[in-house]
Amino acid sequence: MASSQDAWYLSLLGLAENFRTSNPPNIKSCIQCLQAVFNFKPPPRVEARTHLQLGNILLTHTKNIDLARSHLEQAWRLSQNINTFDDVKFEAVSVVAELYEQQQQPALSKPILRKAIELSQHNVYWHCRLIFQLAQIHTSEKDFVAANGLLSVGVDYSHLSNASYTRVLFLLSRCMVLLIDKQFTEVNALLNSAGHHVENWQGSSYQKEYLKVYYLVLQVCHFLMAGQVNSVKPCLKQLQQSIQTIMSPNWPTDDVVTGSNIGDMFIWMPKDHLYVLVYLVTVMHSMQAGYMDEAQKYTNKALTQIEKLKIVDNKPILSVFQLMLLEHIVMCRLVMGNKSVALAEIAQACQLCRRQPRLLEAHRPQLHALLGLYAMSMNCMEAAEGQFMAALRTSSERDLWTFANLNLAIVYLRTKRDTELGSLMERINPEALQSQSHSLRAAAYYVQGLQAFFGARHNEAKRYLRETLIMASAEDLNRLTSCSLVLLGHIFLSLGNSRESMNMVTPAMQLASKIPDVHVQLWASAILKDLYRICGDTNREHDAYQMHCSFSQTLLKDHFQSTQMSEHALIQWTEGPIPVLPNDPPPSTSQTILQ
Repeated sequence: MASSQDAWYLSLLGLAENFRTSNPPNIKSCIQCLQAVFNFKPPPRVEARTHLQLGNILLTHTKNIDLARSHLEQAWRLSQNINTFDDVKFEAVSVVAELYEQQQQPALSKPILRKAIELSQHNVYWHCRLIFQLAQIHTSEKDFVAANGLLSVGVDYSHLSNASYTRVLFLLSRCMVLLIDKQFTEVNALLNSAGHHVENWQGSSYQKEYLKVYYLVLQVCHFLMAGQVNSVKPCLKQLQQSIQTIMSPNWPTDDVVTGSNIGDMFIWMPKDHLYVLVYLVTVMHSMQAGYMDEAQKYTNKALTQIEKLKIVDNKPILSVFQLMLLEHIVMCRLVMGNKSVALAEIAQACQLCRRQPRLLEAHRPQLHALLGLYAMSMNCMEAAEGQFMAALRTSSERDLWTFANLNLAIVYLRTKRDTELGSLMERINPEALQSQSHSLRAAAYYVQGLQAFFGARHNEAKRYLRETLIMASAEDLNRLTSCSLVLLGHIFLSLGNSRESMNMVTPAMQLASKIPDVHVQLWASAILKDLYRICGDTNREHDAYQMHCSFSQTLLKDHFQSTQMSEHALIQWTEGPIPVLPNDPPPSTSQTILQ
C-alpha cells in the first residue's frame, strides 16, 4: 500500500511541475496537484517541501496571502527538526519572516530568524543570509545597536569561514547602519578599514568593482550628510566611473560576479538598482550644490530607468528611490520658480506613500517639509507653519528638525511674529547647533543675518552673512552664496553705499542665473534697478526693470496656475491619512504582493 501511495504523490508532484512550467503556466492546476499530495500522507521531507512550494506559488501568483503564510509556517514547523534539509528549512523561514515584515509583524519574524540563525551555523550561505535579513529588520525598526551587533557577528563568522568577500559586505553594511544612525566618529574609522580591504582586494576583479561601488556610495552619502558638497566631488566622480564599468555590455551577470564560494554568493544590490542609486546620489549632490538643471536631467534619467525596472519586477526599493528623487527634485523646482510642477510632484510622492503605508511611515515628515516649502513659496504662511510643525511632530531626525526650524524662522520673520521667533532662535543658533551638517550651519548663519537685517541691525547682519559666505564658498553651496550676496547688496543699498551694493548684487545675479534661482534673480533685479537709477544709467535701469517685470510675470502666472490645481488643498493636510484628490487614480489592483 505504501509504494502505491508513493507512486500517487510522486505522480502529482511531477504533474504539478508540468503545469507550472508549461507555456503559459497553468497555476490553478499546479496548486490543485500540490494540495492533493497531502491526501497520500507523504514523508515529512516531501510534506515540508510541498508546503514550501505551495507557499511560494500562492505568494507569487495569487492574492491569497493568508493561505500562503499558513503553508510556509507549516514548512518551517515540519523541517526545523529534519537534519540535512537546509534549503527547505531556511528558505521557508526566510520567506515567512519576510512576509511577517510586509504584514508589519516584526515581533513574529525576529524570534524565528534568531532560531534559524542558531540552527544554520554549519551552513555558511544560509547563516550569513539570515544574519543580513535580521539585521535589516532591526535597522528598519531603528534598533541600530542590535543591527550593528549582528553585522559584527557576520564579520567574524565570514572571516572564520573564509568568505572574504562577504566579510567586506558585512563591514560595509556596518558602516551603512552607523551612517543611518549618524554615528559619524565611529563610521570614519570603520569606513577607512573597509576602504583598505576594498583597495587591497586580491579576489575577482568583478567582486572588487562591486565592493568599490558600495564603499563609494557610503563615502558620497557620508560627505552629503555632513553638507560637504565640494569635498564629495572626487568620490562622486570615481563612483560614476565605477558604475559605467559595471553597466558596460561585457560585464557579467550578478551570479557570475559572486563567484563559486558558497559563502560569497551575495550582492548588495543588483546592478540595475545600483545604476539608479548612483543617479540618486548625483541628484542629491546637484541639488545641495545648486546645480538645478543638472539635478533635473539626472532625475528624469533615473525616473525613466525606475519605470522600466518596475515593469519587470516591482521591488519595494524602487519606490524608495522614486520617492527620494521626487523629494529632491521638488526642492529644485521651487528654487527655479516652477511651483505648479513641484506641486504635481509632491502629489505624486503622496500617491506613492498612500499605496505603501510603510513608505508613508518613513517619509511623512519629509512630505510635510516639502508642503511647507511650497506653502511658503505661495505666501500661505499659516499653512507653511502648520506643515513645518507637522514635520517636527512626526520626525525624530535631528537634521530635519533643524531644516524645519530654519524655515519656520523665516515664516515668523515674514509675518512679524517676534515672540515665536525669539523662542525659536536659540534652537537654530549656529554656534550651538546639534547638527553636524556644514550646509545647515551655514544656513543657520544666513537666517541669523536675515533676522538682524529685519531688525535694522545692519552691522550684525553683515557679520553673520560674511560667516555664511565663508562657509558656503568653502563647499560650493551656490544657492546660499547667491542669497547671502543679494542680502548684503540690499543692506549696503539701505546704508546708501551703492558701490558696495553693486559689488554684491552683480555676482549674486550671475550665480542666480546659473543655478537658476528665479527668486534671487527677482530680488537682485529690483536692487539693480534702484542702483542704476542712483547712478543715472537710464538704459540699464530700464533693462533691470524689464527683467524684474519678466520674472514677476512668470512667477505670478505660475502662482495662479498652482492655486487652480486640486493638489493645492494638500497644504491643509497635517494629520491623519493623506487626503484623496479628485485627480488621483484608483489604488493598484496588481496581483503580486511586495517582493
